[in-house]
Parts: sequence; C-alpha cells; structure tokens
Amino acid sequence: MTIQIYGIRHCDTMKKAFAWLDSQGLEYHFHDYQKAGVPMAELRHWVARWDWEALINRKGTTWRRLSESEREVADAEAAINLMETHPSLIRRPILTDGDQDLLGFDGEAWAQAFPIRRGAG
Repeated sequence: MTIQIYGIRHCDTMKKAFAWLDSQGLEYHFHDYQKAGVPMAELRHWVARWDWEALINRKGTTWRRLSESEREVADAEAAINLMETHPSLIRRPILTDGDQDLLGFDGEAWAQAFPIRRGAG
C-alpha cells in the first residue's frame, strides 16, 4: 500500500497530517500541488468523489484574493478550471492509498482507515 498525500507543504493542517502519519509509522509520498500542480485525472476523480463544492477552500487567502467574477463558480467544470489555475484553493490534505480517499485531516477517521498501524510509533 502506497499512501499519496496531496497538499501544500507549509500549511498548518498539512503539518498536523504529516505528524500523524509519522507517528503511525506510515510511509507516504507527498505531492505539493502548489509547486507541482494537480494532475487533471486526479482533480476530476476528486470532484466525482466529493463534489467540487467540498474541494474548494473558501476560508483561505487564495479564495479571498479572487475577484468577484472568479468566485462565481457555477458548475463542476468551472470549479475544475479554477482549481487547476489556483491549486492552493483545493482543500487539504487529500490522502489516498488506491483503495480509499480521505479529504481533510481527521485523526479519528484516518485511524479507522489505517487500523493495522493504529498506535504504532
């Protein structure tokens, strides 16, 4: 099982996620979508999995810096284009191991997703 975690390195929530993964002894590969962008196939998969509204981080500075017209996202395709252009709009972290996808950091949900390693460290 290879865990892939997507996000932005210097985000406080990402730091919590990295600390949790490390404390569980779980190996992972990090994809910084602020620096490397987001693969379109992944972005479309996430929108299908969670809906585009759940993926857009409306609390961050990137959202606040958008113009009014950019914030008027009408549908999934417009949201995908906006997230592709501004990857830091994507809620984080996104964790996947090929069998499951988790959106946002929730230690309890992550412990349920990875019960074999629970309490390891």
